[in-house]
Amino acid sequence: MATTTLLKLLLAPLLILVATLAGRRWGPAVGGWLAGLPLTSGPVSFILAIEQGSEFAARAALGTLFGLVSLAVFSLAYGAVARRAGWAGCVAAALGAFGASTLAFRGAALPPGLAFTLVCVVLGTVGTVMGGGAPPRPPPRLLPGDLTIRMALAALLVLFLTSLAASLGPALAGSLSPLPVFGAVLAVFAHRDQGAPAAVQLLRGMVLGSFGFATFMLVVSGLLDRWAIAPTYALASASALGVHGVTLAVVRRAT
Repeated sequence: MATTTLLKLLLAPLLILVATLAGRRWGPAVGGWLAGLPLTSGPVSFILAIEQGSEFAARAALGTLFGLVSLAVFSLAYGAVARRAGWAGCVAAALGAFGASTLAFRGAALPPGLAFTLVCVVLGTVGTVMGGGAPPRPPPRLLPGDLTIRMALAALLVLFLTSLAASLGPALAGSLSPLPVFGAVLAVFAHRDQGAPAAVQLLRGMVLGSFGFATFMLVVSGLLDRWAIAPTYALASASALGVHGVTLAVVRRAT
């Protein structure tokens, strides 16, 4: 119990710290691309496997695949509203779109391969639609408090989802785990500091970077009920990183 609690409190925030600092170095699109990694959903899935069992975590991973459709809808809605509203209105609209999409896919039942194909089509379509736009303003100096907020939100999300997983059930727990807390926080800071184009670039980078995320969940949902936890998550992580590296070229060429 002490080990899983430590994972909840430290793993996702540490991953987000690394991604935030790297994103500041190479711009909002690359920052969003890094946010496309399963920085919170990966730790959530691993902890669910330890606490709730492999079958529960495998079913939750399939729900997370459908949740990536909602993540893409979130990003698309934010980008559409950003043309005429501030960050608060954008977040409200995007969260509403995420919630509607999550409810629509709550009872969805497809084999992992078909679910993965659907997610890839949606991610590719949204990434294409969100292309173009004006260049963002240069970023201001990063304040230590910004990092603290982002890391704290990541820890809270992991604690919330893993604590309520049993009552939510694997499908809903999985569908909610891609809730883009990290992406939303990054987008709000980018929107505030560099303007709407920076937020849109960041969210588009996150969408295009989510192919590796989808690959991670495909491996977990397909293998966890047959393999042990450690090798399943090792292969899922390696596969996700490999796909993620390929998408970096697409993100950098598009900015």
